[in-house]
Amino acid sequence: MAFGQTVRFHRNQKGFGLNEFAERLGVSPAYWSRVEREQENPPRDDLVERVAAILEVKLDDLFCEAGRLPPDLRGDIKAVVTLYRRSRDARNSNSK
Repeated sequence: MAFGQTVRFHRNQKGFGLNEFAERLGVSPAYWSRVEREQENPPRDDLVERVAAILEVKLDDLFCEAGRLPPDLRGDIKAVVTLYRRSRDARNSNSK
């Protein structure tokens, strides 16, 4: 599922209307509607973090849906890639 779709799903699950949710984020409802309809790119990091907090979802999951690493992992991209490749290689060798 894409970022906007994921957020809309969780927002509806929590019972937040679009206007109320946008107000809590400090953005216009029109902008947030475009985000949820995938007409805008996922928002800046601080908004992603606020969305995760308001909706009580995992921050890492939302950043993945946004197509980017969480900010705390960006500084050590080499380690992230190395761990990912080791994990993937281990899964591939176990499935053979």
